[in-house]
Amino acid sequence: MEQFIKDLKEWNIEISSEQLSLFEKYTDLLLEWNEKINLTAITDRDEIFKKHYLDSVSLIKVIEDLNEKDYSILDLGTGAGFPGIPLKIIFPNLQITLVDSLNKRVDFLNLVITELGLENIKAIHSRAEDLAHDIEYREQYDIVVSRAVANLSVLSEYCIPFVKPDGFFVPYKSGNSKVEITASKNAVGMLGGKIISVNDFILPDSDYSRSNILIKKIKSTEDRFPRKAGTPSKKPL
Repeated sequence: MEQFIKDLKEWNIEISSEQLSLFEKYTDLLLEWNEKINLTAITDRDEIFKKHYLDSVSLIKVIEDLNEKDYSILDLGTGAGFPGIPLKIIFPNLQITLVDSLNKRVDFLNLVITELGLENIKAIHSRAEDLAHDIEYREQYDIVVSRAVANLSVLSEYCIPFVKPDGFFVPYKSGNSKVEITASKNAVGMLGGKIISVNDFILPDSDYSRSNILIKKIKSTEDRFPRKAGTPSKKPL
């Protein structure tokens, strides 16, 4: 816990005892439910704080005013709630929508939201290919984030349709993604986006290299994207 406080300070983030308590509750629930459904391969508490929670908060490195604006953020393929729930705990002003395709994980997320008393955050059970064609969600978000493991060309097709024009898509990637990023430029452009910057960094006091990519939505995404379920991964743009 002390290390987490210290790590956050490196990014000029102060955390209250109430927020720390929420992270502790979250961790307890995560480890309890992880015995029933697969939520995380990381079960050491210190590692969870470093590799899940701290990494989730690294959005601050590319969107510097997270604590000042009530951004609407969609977290696609959120799994156990990363990065959406840690972002909500640290920056309670954010409006968060969590999306996952597995109903059991959504049940877990709803329990976390209730147990932690979080507000202006909801969890939705859906596939991106379906939800992105719903006018209630399409091009409705200031920022879309994802720590999903899909190739960036595929992930862009899932995520960019949710971003408002002039908004941002920020995929969280490992630090050795340069080839993947270069290969995705055509897909990003077809979907209405433009890669603005790539922020490579190492998590404080670790050798865990990460990369946050800032992609701006410069024009609306054509209605045909995303293509029907399964097509983006089988035939990437």
